[in-house]
Amino acid sequence: MNNILLIIPAYNESENIERVVDNLIENYPEYDYVVVNDGSTDNTRKILHNRGYNYLDLPVNTGLAGAFRCGVRYANAKGYDYAVQFDGDGQHRAESVSKMYQKMVETDSDIVIGSRFCEVGKDHSARMIGSRLISTLIKMRTHRKINDPTSGLRMYNKRMIKLIGYDIAYTPEPDTLAYLIGCGAKVEEVQVDMDERMFGTSYLNMWNAIKYMSTVIMNIIILQWVRKKEEL
Repeated sequence: MNNILLIIPAYNESENIERVVDNLIENYPEYDYVVVNDGSTDNTRKILHNRGYNYLDLPVNTGLAGAFRCGVRYANAKGYDYAVQFDGDGQHRAESVSKMYQKMVETDSDIVIGSRFCEVGKDHSARMIGSRLISTLIKMRTHRKINDPTSGLRMYNKRMIKLIGYDIAYTPEPDTLAYLIGCGAKVEEVQVDMDERMFGTSYLNMWNAIKYMSTVIMNIIILQWVRKKEEL
């Protein structure tokens, strides 16, 4: 499976990145990886350099979208057939990649989402209320149910690699999923397990989570209705 590249955006993940990358190297050598150091201000870059990991170094913080796009361009330049968005905080399990790959091959999909909720119901926390709302809006927009639209574990085929790496409008967010489905992209989900972050702090505190949900919802409600569809 060396035609699969795991793209690992990392911003201030010095407490987690060694555990994530060492696990890939030691237990999943069939996958290639690249860490995209997104202008970290802690020791992330130093660790990547000293450990001899494969990484790209961005001089400033560009956010998830910018870091992931950088990794996708790398995947395209190196000729990979599949790219996987993979967290640098240890929440995603490498064992999920084979399930996603199998699903993609079986269904000839453009995108496969590693979903926490294909077979497991959501709780009633504020975060899951937001997830339910986004799922409902995507279904209203596309007539396609996405159980876990906010999952950050996604596999993209070559067609998507060539598309999303070179257009700033394609971000790794739920509103882009809605738009791509509307344009004819085939999106599937497969049940996976995820872990809690062990160290460090997620940028999605309560205030950032509210801003994130608000932005995604507004993009789906407003921008996706006026944005011209492209033929994929």
